[in-house]
Amino acid sequence: MTENLPPNWHVHADAGLRVVDDAKLLIGGAPSRVIRLSEAGAKAVAGWFAGEPVGESTVARVLARRLLDAGMVHPKLGHWGQIPPSEVGVTVVIPVKDEPAGLERLLAALPDVPVVVVDDGSATPVVAENATVIRREHAGGPGIARMVGLAAVETDFVAFIDADVEPGPNFLTDLIGHFADSAVVAVAPRVRSRVGSSVIERYEADFSPLDLGAKPANVGPRRPTSYVPTAAFIVRRTAINDVGGFDPDLRFGEDVDLVWRLVHAGGTVRYDPTVAVAHDPRRTGAAWLGQRMAYGSSAPKLAQRHGADVAPARCSPWSAFAWLLVALRRPFLGGAVAASSTAVLARKLSHLPNSKQEAVRLAGWGHLHAGSGIAQAIARVWWPIALPVAIVLPRARPVIVGALLGGPIVDWHQSARRLDPVRAVALRVLDQMAYGVGVWKSSIDSRSLGALRPDFVSGSGSNENREGLR
Repeated sequence: MTENLPPNWHVHADAGLRVVDDAKLLIGGAPSRVIRLSEAGAKAVAGWFAGEPVGESTVARVLARRLLDAGMVHPKLGHWGQIPPSEVGVTVVIPVKDEPAGLERLLAALPDVPVVVVDDGSATPVVAENATVIRREHAGGPGIARMVGLAAVETDFVAFIDADVEPGPNFLTDLIGHFADSAVVAVAPRVRSRVGSSVIERYEADFSPLDLGAKPANVGPRRPTSYVPTAAFIVRRTAINDVGGFDPDLRFGEDVDLVWRLVHAGGTVRYDPTVAVAHDPRRTGAAWLGQRMAYGSSAPKLAQRHGADVAPARCSPWSAFAWLLVALRRPFLGGAVAASSTAVLARKLSHLPNSKQEAVRLAGWGHLHAGSGIAQAIARVWWPIALPVAIVLPRARPVIVGALLGGPIVDWHQSARRLDPVRAVALRVLDQMAYGVGVWKSSIDSRSLGALRPDFVSGSGSNENREGLR
């Protein structure tokens, strides 16, 4: 986006940003890049990181916009003050089907703003005080229900909140400030699974597919945070109408599709994990596995609309070849390929101070991220091919087993560990395989391989570590 930031805004550095040479060199962002700054630019950035506002200077505001768009910095919400939602003009739209208790809880948690409830074919018609209720006799899914609600909205902003979500008391107030930046068209909070007592509920509290973690992000395809769920989602009404809203043909994945169309139209979509909402998890194993397969089934349909943005893995040919050699137990050859790519990158970075060290750092992390992405693709999507290969080729067996189990073990180690490692890892493997079943079944039904193919990109490592659509 070309709009400059408001002068009173504050920003903070992304957790992965490296500040080199007294802030004259910035390395990081999503995807990773190198930005060299002038003396004045470096001084401005150092001031921002020390707590100063962006300021009135047009040059500074343009620079701040550039760094925001690159994912090198993020807005600092606490400095903006809070604007009551009633003064901004926001309407809450709630799609609901057979969730009377959740709807009642949600309505009680909302501030005094207009509310539209869309009853998507509930067995017992919804009754809600202080809200406009629109009933659909036949269920069409949350995307269609949200569009019905959107048609009844007249305010500038729309907050879509599902009935199984419980926002905090300042949910709207804390998020609405993002729209002081005219480039922002949508913002979403962190969606955390409510902690329950069953094994599935405890697993979901650690590994919910809707929980995108604690790092803020500029959201979009081919970025580490590629989408946000619309279970809780605030958007400019004009922006969502301009891109045609939710696709009624998508029963699942409609949130990914909408977010990507908003970004492709030139908008900024932000993920703000400093604001969190609670989400009800699936309570039974059957419902849980069914949900994961349904999520996977959306990938081929999204691939038909968005092409390689939906690829299960994305890396450079250098990385793919290096890791293939490692899988075939040729680690020294794989290391030689990785070293060659590092040498190529060093020549490209020769204008930087300590170019060789930076090349080793960037290429090394790139190859590691690529390996992680390939392993995740094996565990989530390619396992129906990988398992027979492991049987036929004993040489590849350790790598394939490592890909299937390595990620779940790391995930458990980094989680709150509400489950013991055996059950957590076993459920994590089932979770990923169920997603893959959905991908393959839908790919076969649609006769499309788009969601199964990797995407090879230029570079010496990996442009991103893609975490999947769910």
